[in-house]
Amino acid sequence: MTFDDALETLRHHADPAQVGAKTAYHKQTRVVLGVTNDVLNELSKDWRRELDVAGRVTLARDLWQSDIFEARILAAKLLTQARIKDDAEVWDLLVSWVPEFDSWAIADHVCSALSKRLMAAPERLDTVESWTTSEHMWTRRAAMVATLPWAKLPNPKPAENAARDRILGWAETYVPDRDWFIQKCIAWWLRDLSKHDAARCQNFLDLHGPQMKAFARKEAGKYLRKAAEPTGETGAAEKTGS
Repeated sequence: MTFDDALETLRHHADPAQVGAKTAYHKQTRVVLGVTNDVLNELSKDWRRELDVAGRVTLARDLWQSDIFEARILAAKLLTQARIKDDAEVWDLLVSWVPEFDSWAIADHVCSALSKRLMAAPERLDTVESWTTSEHMWTRRAAMVATLPWAKLPNPKPAENAARDRILGWAETYVPDRDWFIQKCIAWWLRDLSKHDAARCQNFLDLHGPQMKAFARKEAGKYLRKAAEPTGETGAAEKTGS
Protein backbone atom coordinates (compact mmCIF):
# COMPACT_ATOMS: atom_id res chain seq x y z
CA MET A 1 0.00 0.00 0.00
CA THR A 2 1.74 3.15 -1.23
CA PHE A 3 0.69 6.70 -0.49
CA ASP A 4 -0.58 7.10 -4.06
CA ASP A 5 -2.67 3.94 -3.69
CA ALA A 6 -4.06 5.19 -0.39
CA LEU A 7 -4.94 8.59 -1.79
CA GLU A 8 -6.62 7.03 -4.81
CA THR A 9 -8.69 4.86 -2.48
CA LEU A 10 -9.72 7.86 -0.41
CA ARG A 11 -10.75 9.79 -3.50
CA HIS A 12 -12.73 6.76 -4.69
CA HIS A 13 -14.78 6.90 -1.47
CA ALA A 14 -15.18 10.68 -1.54
CA ASP A 15 -18.71 12.05 -1.50
CA PRO A 16 -18.80 15.60 -2.89
CA ALA A 17 -22.27 16.08 -1.39
CA GLN A 18 -20.78 15.85 2.12
CA VAL A 19 -17.87 18.23 1.59
CA GLY A 20 -19.68 21.46 2.43
CA ALA A 21 -21.27 20.19 5.62
CA LYS A 22 -18.09 18.47 6.85
CA THR A 23 -15.98 21.52 6.07
CA ALA A 24 -18.32 23.78 8.02
CA TYR A 25 -18.83 21.40 10.94
CA HIS A 26 -15.11 20.76 11.42
CA LYS A 27 -14.19 24.37 10.55
CA GLN A 28 -11.61 23.24 7.99
CA THR A 29 -9.54 25.35 5.65
CA ARG A 30 -7.68 22.27 4.32
CA VAL A 31 -9.07 19.97 1.63
CA VAL A 32 -12.04 17.85 2.73
CA LEU A 33 -12.98 14.89 0.52
CA GLY A 34 -16.26 13.91 2.16
CA VAL A 35 -15.24 10.38 3.20
CA THR A 36 -17.34 8.97 6.04
CA ASN A 37 -15.85 7.85 9.33
CA ASP A 38 -17.18 4.31 8.75
CA VAL A 39 -15.13 4.07 5.58
CA LEU A 40 -12.04 5.43 7.33
CA ASN A 41 -12.48 2.82 10.07
CA GLU A 42 -12.68 -0.02 7.56
CA LEU A 43 -9.69 1.22 5.57
CA SER A 44 -7.58 1.57 8.69
CA LYS A 45 -8.45 -1.98 9.80
CA ASP A 46 -7.58 -3.41 6.41
CA TRP A 47 -4.30 -1.51 6.11
CA ARG A 48 -3.22 -2.35 9.66
CA ARG A 49 -3.56 -6.02 8.72
CA GLU A 50 -1.64 -5.57 5.46
CA LEU A 51 1.26 -3.46 6.73
CA ASP A 52 3.92 -4.02 9.35
CA VAL A 53 4.65 -1.28 11.87
CA ALA A 54 7.34 0.35 9.73
CA GLY A 55 5.02 0.36 6.74
CA ARG A 56 2.22 1.91 8.73
CA VAL A 57 4.50 4.61 10.08
CA THR A 58 5.66 5.48 6.56
CA LEU A 59 2.12 5.59 5.17
CA ALA A 60 0.80 7.53 8.17
CA ARG A 61 3.57 10.11 7.78
CA ASP A 62 2.75 10.58 4.11
CA LEU A 63 -0.98 10.80 4.74
CA TRP A 64 -0.43 13.44 7.41
CA GLN A 65 1.85 15.50 5.20
CA SER A 66 -0.80 15.57 2.47
CA ASP A 67 -2.79 17.89 4.78
CA ILE A 68 -6.09 16.42 3.59
CA PHE A 69 -8.64 16.28 6.41
CA GLU A 70 -9.60 12.60 6.06
CA ALA A 71 -5.99 11.61 5.32
CA ARG A 72 -4.85 13.06 8.64
CA ILE A 73 -7.60 11.22 10.50
CA LEU A 74 -6.71 7.99 8.70
CA ALA A 75 -3.04 8.52 9.58
CA ALA A 76 -3.99 8.57 13.25
CA LYS A 77 -6.25 5.52 12.91
CA LEU A 78 -3.42 3.53 11.32
CA LEU A 79 -1.39 4.02 14.49
CA THR A 80 -4.18 3.43 17.01
CA GLN A 81 -3.52 0.01 18.52
CA ALA A 82 -3.08 -1.19 22.08
CA ARG A 83 -0.13 -3.50 21.52
CA ILE A 84 2.68 -2.44 19.23
CA LYS A 85 6.08 -4.04 19.68
CA ASP A 86 8.99 -1.61 19.48
CA ASP A 87 6.68 1.42 19.29
CA ALA A 88 9.25 4.20 19.70
CA GLU A 89 8.94 5.31 16.09
CA VAL A 90 5.13 5.36 16.37
CA TRP A 91 5.30 7.43 19.55
CA ASP A 92 7.78 9.89 18.08
CA LEU A 93 5.65 10.41 14.97
CA LEU A 94 2.48 10.98 16.97
CA VAL A 95 4.22 13.45 19.26
CA SER A 96 5.57 15.34 16.24
CA TRP A 97 2.00 15.98 15.09
CA VAL A 98 0.78 17.57 18.32
CA PRO A 99 2.09 21.12 17.59
CA GLU A 100 0.16 21.04 14.30
CA PHE A 101 -3.25 20.42 15.87
CA ASP A 102 -5.79 23.03 14.81
CA SER A 103 -9.18 21.32 15.08
CA TRP A 104 -10.84 18.93 17.49
CA ALA A 105 -11.56 15.97 15.18
CA ILE A 106 -7.98 15.53 14.00
CA ALA A 107 -6.63 16.21 17.49
CA ASP A 108 -8.95 13.70 19.12
CA HIS A 109 -8.05 10.90 16.72
CA VAL A 110 -4.34 11.46 17.30
CA CYS A 111 -4.93 11.66 21.04
CA SER A 112 -6.65 8.29 20.89
CA ALA A 113 -3.51 6.82 19.34
CA LEU A 114 -1.33 8.65 21.87
CA SER A 115 -3.35 7.28 24.77
CA LYS A 116 -2.55 3.70 23.69
CA ARG A 117 1.17 4.45 23.67
CA LEU A 118 0.95 6.19 27.04
CA MET A 119 -0.77 3.24 28.67
CA ALA A 120 1.89 0.97 27.16
CA ALA A 121 4.66 3.15 28.65
CA PRO A 122 3.37 5.45 31.45
CA GLU A 123 6.80 7.05 31.85
CA ARG A 124 5.89 9.00 28.73
CA LEU A 125 3.69 11.15 30.95
CA ASP A 126 6.88 13.16 31.55
CA THR A 127 6.70 14.25 27.91
CA VAL A 128 3.00 15.01 28.12
CA GLU A 129 3.50 17.13 31.23
CA SER A 130 5.65 19.49 29.16
CA TRP A 131 2.63 20.13 26.94
CA THR A 132 0.66 21.64 29.82
CA THR A 133 2.62 24.90 29.66
CA SER A 134 2.63 25.25 25.88
CA GLU A 135 1.43 28.50 24.32
CA HIS A 136 -0.44 26.36 21.78
CA MET A 137 -3.96 25.73 23.12
CA TRP A 138 -4.38 22.45 21.23
CA THR A 139 -1.17 21.09 22.76
CA ARG A 140 -2.36 21.95 26.26
CA ARG A 141 -5.71 20.33 25.52
CA ALA A 142 -3.98 17.19 24.20
CA ALA A 143 -2.41 16.60 27.60
CA MET A 144 -5.87 16.01 29.08
CA VAL A 145 -7.46 14.20 26.13
CA ALA A 146 -4.56 11.78 25.62
CA THR A 147 -4.59 10.82 29.31
CA LEU A 148 -8.32 10.03 29.51
CA PRO A 149 -7.63 6.29 30.06
CA TRP A 150 -6.44 7.09 33.58
CA ALA A 151 -9.82 8.67 34.33
CA LYS A 152 -11.61 5.54 33.13
CA LEU A 153 -9.71 2.87 35.08
CA PRO A 154 -12.22 0.90 37.20
CA ASN A 155 -9.69 -0.51 39.68
CA PRO A 156 -6.51 1.56 39.51
CA LYS A 157 -3.32 0.30 41.09
CA PRO A 158 -1.29 2.63 43.36
CA ALA A 159 0.88 3.85 40.47
CA GLU A 160 -2.22 4.51 38.39
CA ASN A 161 -3.82 6.46 41.22
CA ALA A 162 -0.63 8.50 41.47
CA ALA A 163 -0.84 9.23 37.75
CA ARG A 164 -4.49 10.17 38.18
CA ASP A 165 -3.58 12.71 40.86
CA ARG A 166 -0.74 14.02 38.71
CA ILE A 167 -3.09 14.66 35.79
CA LEU A 168 -5.65 16.29 38.07
CA GLY A 169 -2.83 18.59 39.11
CA TRP A 170 -2.49 19.64 35.47
CA ALA A 171 -6.23 20.21 35.31
CA GLU A 172 -5.98 22.45 38.36
CA THR A 173 -3.51 24.70 36.55
CA TYR A 174 -5.95 24.90 33.61
CA VAL A 175 -8.89 26.13 35.65
CA PRO A 176 -8.08 29.87 35.29
CA ASP A 177 -7.86 29.46 31.49
CA ARG A 178 -11.11 30.81 30.01
CA ASP A 179 -10.72 29.13 26.61
CA TRP A 180 -13.82 27.01 25.86
CA PHE A 181 -11.80 24.01 24.65
CA ILE A 182 -9.62 24.03 27.76
CA GLN A 183 -12.61 24.24 30.08
CA LYS A 184 -14.27 21.47 28.07
CA CYS A 185 -11.29 19.13 28.38
CA ILE A 186 -11.22 19.62 32.15
CA ALA A 187 -14.92 18.79 32.29
CA TRP A 188 -14.49 15.78 30.01
CA TRP A 189 -11.74 14.33 32.21
CA LEU A 190 -13.71 14.89 35.42
CA ARG A 191 -16.94 13.53 33.93
CA ASP A 192 -15.23 10.28 32.97
CA LEU A 193 -13.47 10.14 36.33
CA SER A 194 -16.76 10.52 38.21
CA LYS A 195 -17.99 7.16 36.86
CA HIS A 196 -15.14 5.33 38.60
CA ASP A 197 -13.92 7.64 41.37
CA ALA A 198 -16.74 9.94 42.40
CA ALA A 199 -14.93 11.07 45.56
CA ARG A 200 -11.90 12.36 43.66
CA CYS A 201 -14.10 14.14 41.16
CA GLN A 202 -16.24 15.72 43.85
CA ASN A 203 -13.17 16.85 45.79
CA PHE A 204 -11.82 18.59 42.69
CA LEU A 205 -15.13 20.31 42.09
CA ASP A 206 -15.40 21.37 45.73
CA LEU A 207 -11.98 22.99 45.53
CA HIS A 208 -11.95 24.35 41.98
CA GLY A 209 -15.49 24.16 40.63
CA PRO A 210 -16.36 27.74 41.59
CA GLN A 211 -13.52 28.99 39.36
CA MET A 212 -14.57 26.88 36.36
CA LYS A 213 -16.96 28.13 33.70
CA ALA A 214 -20.54 27.20 34.48
CA PHE A 215 -20.96 24.85 31.50
CA ALA A 216 -17.76 22.98 32.41
CA ARG A 217 -18.72 22.66 36.06
CA LYS A 218 -22.13 21.30 35.04
CA GLU A 219 -20.64 18.82 32.57
CA ALA A 220 -18.02 17.62 35.06
CA GLY A 221 -20.68 16.87 37.68
CA LYS A 222 -23.21 15.34 35.29
CA TYR A 223 -23.00 11.80 36.68
CA LEU A 224 -22.49 12.95 40.25
CA ARG A 225 -25.90 14.64 40.07
CA LYS A 226 -27.52 11.55 38.58
CA ALA A 227 -26.10 9.39 41.36
CA ALA A 228 -27.48 11.79 43.94
CA GLU A 229 -31.00 11.85 42.47
CA PRO A 230 -33.60 10.05 44.61
CA THR A 231 -35.04 6.80 43.26
CA GLY A 232 -38.13 4.74 43.86
CA GLU A 233 -41.58 5.92 44.91
CA THR A 234 -40.27 8.38 47.45
CA GLY A 235 -37.93 9.90 44.90
CA ALA A 236 -40.72 10.18 42.34
CA ALA A 237 -42.91 11.99 44.85
CA GLU A 238 -40.11 14.40 45.74
CA LYS A 239 -39.39 15.16 42.09
CA THR A 240 -43.02 15.94 41.32
CA GLY A 241 -43.45 17.98 44.47
CA SER A 242 -46.06 15.63 45.95
